[in-house]
Amino acid sequence: MAKYTQLAADIVKNVGGKGNVVSLAHCITRLRFKLKDEKKANTDVLKAMDGVVTVVQFGGQYQIVIGTEVDEVYDEILASQGIQAADGNTLAR
Repeated sequence: MAKYTQLAADIVKNVGGKGNVVSLAHCITRLRFKLKDEKKANTDVLKAMDGVVTVVQFGGQYQIVIGTEVDEVYDEILASQGIQAADGNTLAR
C-alpha cells in the first residue's frame, strides 16, 4: 500500500480534505466519494494527477477514475487518511 501513500494524500487534499468526505466506496475502476461540498474539490488538479484517469460527478457521487489499481488506492486512503468507508469501516493505522 505504501506505493500509493502520496497519491492517497493528494486525492484527499484535493477533494476538499478529510473534513469534506462523508464516505468512500469503490467499484472496479473508480473511487466513489460522497462529499459534503463538491465545490471544495479541485477537479482540474485531480484530473491532471499521475494515477488519475479522470473525474466524473454523477448521482451525488464525486467519482475519481483510477483504473485497475483502485483497490490499492482505496485501501491506502482508508488506512493512511482515516477516511470512513461507505460501509462504516476504516483501516486506520
